[in-house]
Amino acid sequence: MANIVDALADFSANTQFEQLPANVVQESKRLLIDSIGCALGGLSHPKGTIGVQYARLMGAGAAGAQASILGTGEKVSTVAAGFANGELMNALDFDSILPPGHVSPYVLPGALAVAEAAGASGKELLVATAVSHEMSNRLGKSMDYLRDIKDGKVSPPPVYGYASTVFGATAAIGRLKGHSRETIAHGLGIAGCTVPVNSHWAWSQHAPATTIKYTAAGPMVQAAMAAAHLAEFGHRGDRMILDDAEFGFRKIIGSTRWEPQHITDGLGSSWGFPAEQSYKPYPHCRILHALLDCLYQITEANDIKPGEIESITAWVEGFVMQPLWLLRQIEHVTDAQFSVVHGLSVGAHRVPPGKQWQSPDVVFDPSVLALMDKIHFEVHPDYEKLLSGHAASRPARIEVRARGQSWVGEKRYPHGSPSPDPSTTMSDSELVAKFVRNAEGVLSPRAADEAIMQLLNLEQVSDVASVIKLLSP
Repeated sequence: MANIVDALADFSANTQFEQLPANVVQESKRLLIDSIGCALGGLSHPKGTIGVQYARLMGAGAAGAQASILGTGEKVSTVAAGFANGELMNALDFDSILPPGHVSPYVLPGALAVAEAAGASGKELLVATAVSHEMSNRLGKSMDYLRDIKDGKVSPPPVYGYASTVFGATAAIGRLKGHSRETIAHGLGIAGCTVPVNSHWAWSQHAPATTIKYTAAGPMVQAAMAAAHLAEFGHRGDRMILDDAEFGFRKIIGSTRWEPQHITDGLGSSWGFPAEQSYKPYPHCRILHALLDCLYQITEANDIKPGEIESITAWVEGFVMQPLWLLRQIEHVTDAQFSVVHGLSVGAHRVPPGKQWQSPDVVFDPSVLALMDKIHFEVHPDYEKLLSGHAASRPARIEVRARGQSWVGEKRYPHGSPSPDPSTTMSDSELVAKFVRNAEGVLSPRAADEAIMQLLNLEQVSDVASVIKLLSP
């Protein structure tokens, strides 16, 4: 029986576009539209612009300027472009969610840069997108998860992060560079030994938190780029890195659980990521989204103004009782992505969801900051029961008091998540509208419309570089 790395290499090298189910093709298009839109929006955020600055420092490299920094019209090396675009995609925390957590900003930037440089077809980019997300989801299922339930209680792991996405990122790069199955296998083996550490818990426990967040996308993309290229140049990887539970990748990144059957069972014939792929209608940590759905509904239906609000009480997911989410002193715009009370205050001001949520004018608006003092939250009493009942559960309850009256809203599944309630799925038209909002001020309306049309029909595109060109101002 082939080891896990070899099985993943086979999957990466041998999957053909014609084998992809229709829903996998469609979800891959949706991911590209959403992620590229988030990158364009990220140009308004310091995390994104810092990523661009660092990419400029890396420059064209020995091979010359081959790949674009999205939304800028600038070309740099593929490694530099991958770094910048990863940071741009993740800057607003507006990017999609797939267990083990954030995936797209780690696996797509390298693929986009290599696809552009290689003149790859749209079909090849769609295959790379599908393979990288499916692989990441499977690896996530094999190890600890932030919302694991043990004996009926939420049991967060002692070490957590998104390091496992490096395999999907490396596979996508190798596939688009035309690497053999053997070379892809060595790239995966190298990736597992050189990946950045899982730093999620340090970030969430220390306030003020680092602005690179849970796992910086740029360095993760660079790790995947290095692994794929080192294999191409002749380095040998550790092809046992995913089979050895005692000394291998599981131990390296600190996972206490190891269920490798989730990686290989049905690999290539069964695709799981489309059913678990979530999208964000708000540029804020996903834990707040169901609450924001309820809050917007209450304030808009009753035309409640911020100055009329006497108090807001929210019941939230249990694991957010950590310094990061409890934060009330906002010092940097990135703090606003995770503070529960700040996010609810912005929502109560009915600021249209989009990149403007994290503009300094909104983040430090005196009215937004003042309302935070009237917002309180505690753990939802049924959080664990509802989570164990369905993995997509994000139970939320909110009470708004204003004008001497009280309004209550409750929701189990936030908008943007696939769930037993079909209405929670974010439609194609909603994702397109989100792209347009993120592209405002970066692309002309005509260029944005043309880029969307090309992405929606990506399987008909002969050269991805023609699509990337549309994303330059």
